[in-house]
Parts: sequence; C-alpha cells; structure tokens
Amino acid sequence: MTVFYWVVKAIIGPVLRLLFRPWAEGTENVPREGPAILASNHLSFSDHFFAPLPLPRKVVFLAKAEYFNGRGIKGLLSKAFFSGVGQIPVDRSGGEASERALNTGLRVLASGELLGIYPEGTRTPDGRLFRGKTGVARLALEARVPVIPTAMVGGFEFQPPGKLAPRLTIRPGVRFGKPLEFSRYYGLEHDGIVLRAVTDEIMYELMRLSGQEYVDEYAQRAKGRLSQVLHHDGSGNGQVTSKEAAPAVTAPDADDGLGD
Repeated sequence: MTVFYWVVKAIIGPVLRLLFRPWAEGTENVPREGPAILASNHLSFSDHFFAPLPLPRKVVFLAKAEYFNGRGIKGLLSKAFFSGVGQIPVDRSGGEASERALNTGLRVLASGELLGIYPEGTRTPDGRLFRGKTGVARLALEARVPVIPTAMVGGFEFQPPGKLAPRLTIRPGVRFGKPLEFSRYYGLEHDGIVLRAVTDEIMYELMRLSGQEYVDEYAQRAKGRLSQVLHHDGSGNGQVTSKEAAPAVTAPDADDGLGD
C-alpha cells in the first residue's frame, strides 16, 4: 500500500497541479521524519488531496468508514483507492468506536508516521470553523507528539457541498503552521479540562491561519439544523447563509470523537 500511495501521488499530483494550480505555505514546519499530527480544518472532499500534495512524506488520514463500505464495483474501487492513498477507516458512532479510532491513530504515530485528522469531525456545512473534538488532544498527549495546524484555504468555494465539479476560478491552498507542543500537559491525557484547553489552542491556530469565522458549536449539530432549514425551505440546493447557520445555543455537547 505504501508503494501504491507514491504511485498514485506521482500520477495524480502533476494533474492536480496543472488543472487547479494549488498553493502551499509553511511546508518547512512539517517535520521531515518522526511522528506528528496534522490537524486540519475540513472544507471539502478535495482536502484529502491538497493537504498531503506538497509534502515529501506520506500522510495517513483517519477517514470515515463509509468510504470503505460501499457495495459492488464502485465500492471495491473506492475501498482500494482510499486504502492505497493512506486512508484508514474509522467508525464515527462514538463510544467504543471512538476508542478504537484513537487506538488506530496511536498505532500510526507509534510507527513514526504523519497522522492527519479533522478535529471538527466532519466537513463544514457553511464555510465556518466549528468546535474541535478532543480526540486530537488525547492523541497528542498520549503519543507525546507535536501537532501541526494545517489550514485549508479556498476549498469550500472550490468545491461547495453537494457539488462534484470544482470551480476552476478558485485556487485551493494549504498553510502549515508552526508545530504546537504540549509537553506541559503530558500525563494529563484523561483530564477533560486539559483536553479541551489543548483542543481549543489547536482550533485557535486553525482559525488564525485559515481566516475562518469560528463557531463554538459542533459541526454535526449545525448540519442537522441546516438540513431542517433546507427541508422547510424546499430548495434543496445545499447553499445556506451564515445567518441561517448561526447556532441557536452554544452549550457544550458530548465530546469524545476524532473526526472523519
């Protein structure tokens, strides 16, 4: 699979660069060897391609299990492709599934690889940055590795929700921030207050690097509300305004997941 990863990247990389002219900043902030976490905002499906594209190292992403569970020829091709490009399926149902996903991430880091995760847990429904889940903090503290804030830029406009064809007038980009290290919290990976503080520090850096508006609410909850808005509106076009998407409340939810 490692060989397949580089074969796919060698084939797809030049095509992506030629067609979409992606840009990257701060690649020097990503360590050339040793384990680290790339914690990224999640704007569109294209993030899976444009985040690792400028890096000379393989990036292993924890991806939602649905990419691997399809049926028929399409399902087999999807599973083969995502496995080959370094994606590992995780169950996002919470509870024991979240614990298994964390253990999978720890194994990736223990092998000295770069682990890519989306702390928001799902793609943004409206282009804003949502509350991070604390799985990223647990991984950083248990594995004792740095976190590289990885800000995708322009991806929401490049490939809006529900749109398969990208907009060629938009150049997607990625900014890699300086490594964040949390050695002062080592040994406190089961302290909920510490996990929230670490996660919020990571999300603040993502907000600063991406320029997104921050919302203190989980994206999944916002998606549920937006589905209701679209259902009542009857448009079904998947496009909403920030006003429509504004959270009704900002009380904390249950929080133990990793993201897709």
